[in-house]
Amino acid sequence: MEAARLPNPLPVDLPRTDRRLTLGAMQLESGALSPEQVELALAEKEASGRRLGEIVVDRGWISARHLAQALAEQAGLAFVELARLDVDATVAGLLPEKFARRYQALPVRFVDAETVLVAVADPTNVVTSDDLRLALGLHVQIVVVEANDLAETIARTYRHHVEVEDDFTAEALPEETAVEDIREGAATNAPAIRLVNQVLSMAIDEGASDIHFEPQARELVVRVRVDGVTRRMTTIPRSMQAAVTSRLKIMGELDIAERRAPQDGRISIRFGGHPMDIRVAVLPTTYGEQVVLRILHRALGRIGLEELGMSPAAAETFARAIRQPYGAVIAVGPTGSGKTTTLYAALDLLNDEGRVLTTIEDPVEFQIPGVNQIEVNTKAGLTFARGLRTLLRSDPDVVLVGEVRDEETARIAVQAAMTGHLVLTTLHTHNAASSIARLKDMGVEASLLATAINCIVAQRLARRLCVECREPYAPGDAEREMLGVEGDVVLYRANGCVRCSGTGFKGRVALYEVMPIQGRIRRLVEASTEEIFAAAVQDGMSTLRQDGVRLCLAGVSSIDEIRRVTGDRLS
Repeated sequence: MEAARLPNPLPVDLPRTDRRLTLGAMQLESGALSPEQVELALAEKEASGRRLGEIVVDRGWISARHLAQALAEQAGLAFVELARLDVDATVAGLLPEKFARRYQALPVRFVDAETVLVAVADPTNVVTSDDLRLALGLHVQIVVVEANDLAETIARTYRHHVEVEDDFTAEALPEETAVEDIREGAATNAPAIRLVNQVLSMAIDEGASDIHFEPQARELVVRVRVDGVTRRMTTIPRSMQAAVTSRLKIMGELDIAERRAPQDGRISIRFGGHPMDIRVAVLPTTYGEQVVLRILHRALGRIGLEELGMSPAAAETFARAIRQPYGAVIAVGPTGSGKTTTLYAALDLLNDEGRVLTTIEDPVEFQIPGVNQIEVNTKAGLTFARGLRTLLRSDPDVVLVGEVRDEETARIAVQAAMTGHLVLTTLHTHNAASSIARLKDMGVEASLLATAINCIVAQRLARRLCVECREPYAPGDAEREMLGVEGDVVLYRANGCVRCSGTGFKGRVALYEVMPIQGRIRRLVEASTEEIFAAAVQDGMSTLRQDGVRLCLAGVSSIDEIRRVTGDRLS
């Protein structure tokens, strides 16, 4: 990419702010803000201490891009789209990551032998400019970029900067397992702790749900799963493998001397002040021990039905099922398809002082105020079946069973649904119709299923198109036929930009297939999966593929992505 041309860069180090209008006055003069909006924002600034620009962007009165352009104009500096700048990794490395995050500044490239071009989000902070000049030991030429773009670019630029030291041995590892802030811990003097914390920090910044440390013949490959897709993040020399593995096992309170048997553990950390839990799975492989970390964000905000993104018809059917005083509601799909999130949304709707809500999970992924949550502990003899049998004697109204894994748990859950409890649970099947056959295979009588189940919800997670760079296009005849639409229609496909790390996708959205068990579906529980599926579609059920088509037409996802997550069997 050709380096962007910078319009009229200042030949001085620092922005000159004398004799310039305040941000509020500039927005009034340009008509971007009304006098009433400026007055409200100034009052909030006085009360909260937040910056005026942050307030007006959060309220949606101006865009983040407009704010960055206004700050550049106010300081007499150039505004540049960060995507147009080639970031020199060597130059970026002149400023440690912790300072780049603290100052919200990123060295981009050399202007000359003594001057470095630095992208900043807030050019009005003179102290930051002075600190940057001291930290870099060079003159700085500042350009202004959008804050969100800068944060994404900082995360991506430092993603591969894993520091490795020669004196890096497992014997020198400390034994402490106390909860620590991973991002702050990256500055520790212990090499193993610093390296592991740096990898964890980069992965969490990237939005990873899983981190894989995979030993190979000559290196330890670190891969992360982001938005359901795995990609390589970095590599660590094989000479460092034992130290990294030992540090992870110490954090998970596992036996570092045991290298031939699988082990499971759990890590509690803080990241940016927020608590997180990490499940640890260690498995021996040909080239050493593979370690897989699953990241669980312990503190979540309220999850409501409206946040799930169901179609209005599906949401109404689902809400009607969970408002029943008893019966079972089952969420089905592969691992990582968002089943637990869907059931937590149901708990949120049901959570009031008039009901007793109890869950048994493995593990408790999110803590919910007002809900009694029990965690499976097989070593102590607390299994799903045993825990469920006991908690049903404690007078619950609503029971959430994390997963139906065996015949005993399935039987107890179905019996509970028939004896006055509302049971929410999950099952691993491909679609809603095949769940009935799966439960019959587990030994549950068909006659019980017909009366016990209120609704089955199948789901998948598809990646959302990045709204900053998605590309509109007119579909061809084959795509219009697949979508079932005629005439002119606009679809979107992935492109790639700074904010989505060049993937074209950012975040995920759920596809739902909601099948109520009523009418002739109840009478068909003895029938084949194909017959049940056909009857449900005739009764108005929207399939996973049809829900994906809805998201494509709304510009939320792409045809290729929907094909990837649904396969060819859905029609």
